[in-house]
Amino acid sequence: MEKFIPAEDDTMTLTFDDGVEMECAVVAVFPVGEKNYIALLPLEAQDKEEAEVYIYRIIADNEDDVQLENIESDEEWEIVADAYDEFMDNEEFEELFED
Repeated sequence: MEKFIPAEDDTMTLTFDDGVEMECAVVAVFPVGEKNYIALLPLEAQDKEEAEVYIYRIIADNEDDVQLENIESDEEWEIVADAYDEFMDNEEFEELFED
């Protein structure tokens, strides 16, 4: 899977263990090693620059059946968070030259 930046209206609803639902914008889908990850930003976030981004591992049996898994290990989290930060830095850098 190559890095993917979704359309502005791509959203996903997260349902937490306590039943609370949160509508999120899909920020990016990106590979790290042989696994794929998704970054989600809550739509209700007031300050998009400072809002918490949720990152999950994607498990896809096929195109119609996609599940999200929490990243449990600190080591995997560090690797994925660094990859996300680098991905976003590259996107911001490219946007500077598009304007």
